[in-house]
Amino acid sequence: MSRSRPSAVATREILELDPLPCWKGLLPEQYRHHIAGLVEAIIATAAAHRKQSGREPAGAAAIRSQNPLTQPARTKRSPAPLVHAASKRMREEIYRMYAIFVAAFREAAEHLKAGDQSARFPEGSFPPGLPFVKAGLVPVR
Repeated sequence: MSRSRPSAVATREILELDPLPCWKGLLPEQYRHHIAGLVEAIIATAAAHRKQSGREPAGAAAIRSQNPLTQPARTKRSPAPLVHAASKRMREEIYRMYAIFVAAFREAAEHLKAGDQSARFPEGSFPPGLPFVKAGLVPVR
C-alpha cells in the first residue's frame, strides 16, 4: 500500500463564521473585543483552577506519549439521573412536576374507568383507549 503526500490529497476549505445572534448588531471591532474578553476570562479561570489544585498542564509531549486506548484506572459508577438538568434544584422541580402530572393522569383514568367519559386528562398525555363500540350497542364493563 502506497502512502500519498498530504498535499496530494488535501483540499482547501473556507469556513465562514457568523456572529453570535446576541452580538449580530456589533461592529467587527466591538465583536472582536467581546470575544477577546471571553478568551481572557477562560484563561484567568483556568489559571485560578491550576493555582488552587496545584496541578500544571501535562504539556504536548506528555499528551503525545499517552496510549489513546488505555482504560482509566477507575471510573465513576453512580447511575445517571432520570432527568438531566442544570442544577439539583431544577431536577427536583422536574420530579415534583412529573409527580403532579402522574397524579392527575391516574385520577382522570379512575374517573374514566368508572364510566365518566368527560374525564379531563393532563395536557400532553395520551388517555387510555375506550373499548370499541359497534353502532347502536352499549359497551359492557
